[in-house]
Amino acid sequence: MTRVRFLDAAGTLSAEVDAAAGSRLLDVAQAAGQPLEGTCEGQMACSTCHVVVAPEDFARLRPASDNEEDLLDLATHVTRTSRLACQIWLDEGLADLTVRMPGAAHNMTGR
Repeated sequence: MTRVRFLDAAGTLSAEVDAAAGSRLLDVAQAAGQPLEGTCEGQMACSTCHVVVAPEDFARLRPASDNEEDLLDLATHVTRTSRLACQIWLDEGLADLTVRMPGAAHNMTGR
């Protein structure tokens, strides 16, 4: 199991959940009621699942692909530790991962 902490745009803890190894961060976020849409169904056709990874956790992630970097260029409120939740697969190396929602509505459902 991997514990994930979700912070809202203001940095307040909004959810803390345990996720099975091999889970995709997007699916865990959606199950925890976080405002990530992921309309592209994991095909990287949008940037509606952008999260900001805590700086101390960012180095533990696998590097972003060129496609992911290109999609992040289209997202708003991107930081140097921004990633797409659909591209983060949880494992024991990401225990106690903390991510923050970007600073504005960033999906098509208005959540």
